Amino acid sequence: MLKDKFQKTTFLLASQSPRRQELLKGLGIDFEIVKINADESYSSKLQKEEITAYISKNKAKAFSDLKENQILITADTLVWLEGKILGKPKDTKDAFDMIRNLSGKTHQVYTSVTLTTLSNTLTFSDKTDVEFDEFSDEEIHFYIENFHPLDKAGAYGIQDWLGYAKIKGIKGCYYNVMGLPLHKLYQVLTKHF
Repeated sequence: MLKDKFQKTTFLLASQSPRRQELLKGLGIDFEIVKINADESYSSKLQKEEITAYISKNKAKAFSDLKENQILITADTLVWLEGKILGKPKDTKDAFDMIRNLSGKTHQVYTSVTLTTLSNTLTFSDKTDVEFDEFSDEEIHFYIENFHPLDKAGAYGIQDWLGYAKIKGIKGCYYNVMGLPLHKLYQVLTKHF
């Protein structure tokens, strides 16, 4: 469907995340992966999706090689728990502490996506509530040792063991938690580009 509409368009995905790449393929979009070195710092006044939108836009601004008939896709995702960001853990102890904090609680995952052409830039955000069951220390150690979540915001992936075994409920887009809100992305591409 999107392939027909965007026959003469080249999509550029500015993400090294294998999950985002897999999700975009699932929408039936052919794309090239580009690297962007962008400043990901932000003002402490920003909250929740204001942060992800700001970073996603900064990533888009940092790409200076956009050409006619290209759409650049940049994105940023964060895990928000009780007024604080859980980013990517620094080490296994940090990952353990993050997962321990998520145990038995509901947290939010925010993703913002910026779509950029030579004549248009559009940023949208999505939020998903994720409710976790309680974790034992043994379960947390098992997860960290076997699934190596150091490259994931909040130290977990919804698409692996912790998501399978410990999510009690989810409200919102599942794929948003993986880093790309596909339903919204499809809507925006079909309506605005």
